[in-house]
Amino acid sequence: MKRNIILSMAGAAMLLLSACHNTADITVTISDEVVNADYIGNGVEWDPYDEALAWGHEMTDSEWQTVFHRLDVMHPQYVRCMINSPFTYWDPEKKTYRKGYRAENIRKLLGYCKEHDISVIYGEFNPPTWDMKQSQEWIDMSVDYLNYLVNDCDLTCIKHFVIFNEPDGDWASTNGDYEMWLSMLKRFHQKMASCEGLLDKVSLAGPDAVVNYKNPNSKYDTQGWLSQSIADADSILGIYDVHAYPGQQQVRSGQYSEILKNLTAAVPEGKKILLGESGFKYYNPEDSLLQQEYDRRVEACPYTKGSDCNMLCYDYFYSLDMPMFAMEAMNAGMSGLALWMLDDAMHSSGDSGKTEDVKIWGLWNILGSKVFNKAEEETPRPLYYSWSLMCRYFPQGCNILKNSATSLPENGIFTVCAEKDGKLSFAVVNVGDEDQTLNIVLPHKTANARLFTYQEKDSKIDQNGALLPVEEGISTYNYNLTVKAQTISVLTEIINP
Repeated sequence: MKRNIILSMAGAAMLLLSACHNTADITVTISDEVVNADYIGNGVEWDPYDEALAWGHEMTDSEWQTVFHRLDVMHPQYVRCMINSPFTYWDPEKKTYRKGYRAENIRKLLGYCKEHDISVIYGEFNPPTWDMKQSQEWIDMSVDYLNYLVNDCDLTCIKHFVIFNEPDGDWASTNGDYEMWLSMLKRFHQKMASCEGLLDKVSLAGPDAVVNYKNPNSKYDTQGWLSQSIADADSILGIYDVHAYPGQQQVRSGQYSEILKNLTAAVPEGKKILLGESGFKYYNPEDSLLQQEYDRRVEACPYTKGSDCNMLCYDYFYSLDMPMFAMEAMNAGMSGLALWMLDDAMHSSGDSGKTEDVKIWGLWNILGSKVFNKAEEETPRPLYYSWSLMCRYFPQGCNILKNSATSLPENGIFTVCAEKDGKLSFAVVNVGDEDQTLNIVLPHKTANARLFTYQEKDSKIDQNGALLPVEEGISTYNYNLTVKAQTISVLTEIINP
């Protein structure tokens, strides 16, 4: 009998400890110390629907307006926009330059960015043909087209120029040849200098290499590409950029932030580095169940072979993972992050112009009904709503503040806090299975702050597709916030129209 009583008491004690653990406050102290100044912002890869005509359906005014309306809600601060020259300035049949050909799409896209003060990194995926990868003809055409956009069309939202997409990759025309990339970078810069006023408005970006990847044909891994470009080309590179596609557990465990910190630590004082593309892939062993589900969906999908997709972009959990990753990048010193990508209707694999292998990564597919006979693909996916919070309430020019609890993987909690013009924004995502209560200690008293929460069910969304606040008029130095499992919340004083 005594033994049973002891066991019962022990069990009660364990339950009490468990209850205390589940409801224990996590103190998050934000100071006014800036750890990452003048953040460029979060945004998207938004390319000019080059293949739509090849798919048999050019973008209509109505479809453009739908995209614009959704971007009005999202407020991206930064856009990466890349072209494929055979769909724009290069005639692949006549092998001639055609400035202004099919420029309507890119002018609409960049016109929107200029009107809404969105910073753009513009560039080319590859030369018109791979045997032109070192040709002066390509340099002349490419820079003339850039000058046409910036100076002739006055699309001054373009701030930086990428000459090769992911030049370290074995899928790129450079195939990891750093010396060739460097030589071309210098030659592009020389040509840009010959265009009056162009270098006053646009600088080069690089190296555009892929984090956590090493091409066997290259002397360098990502860190090496970055370090060498700093050593060899800092005087002509206006900004540094890399691409990152981590695994889910890499980020949720807190491991990936160290990789990002090593990259940001290498950048010279006065320069910035950002993630030109970012998303998740599931090839790591610890993500094997997600990869199995990915493979199952690829097999069942009639318009992709899965050669460059994230078939899990439809899922609610992805709407937490990308903000979580952005928080880690912001706290690690990155100056911006573009989600790959805005819209499935932008690319097929290899830009083949075929619908059999579409790159499914987007927040929707605006051509879902007219090209793919699936109207439901046009509906915004869950990430649209959470990503809108990370874009809208962390505006261009904000400062990331020192934070005592940027990531607590054991609790599933990731946070970031920023300030602009004296106004604060604090974001937290809980990717764990238990609710967590935060005691948020702020550097100053908030003035009429609002709280937004996005959750899988019962989120408050208005007729325009924007999240509504769940609480308003918050004025406090200390804010106690219960963050439900599998949700994201943003406490903000910042108001974007």
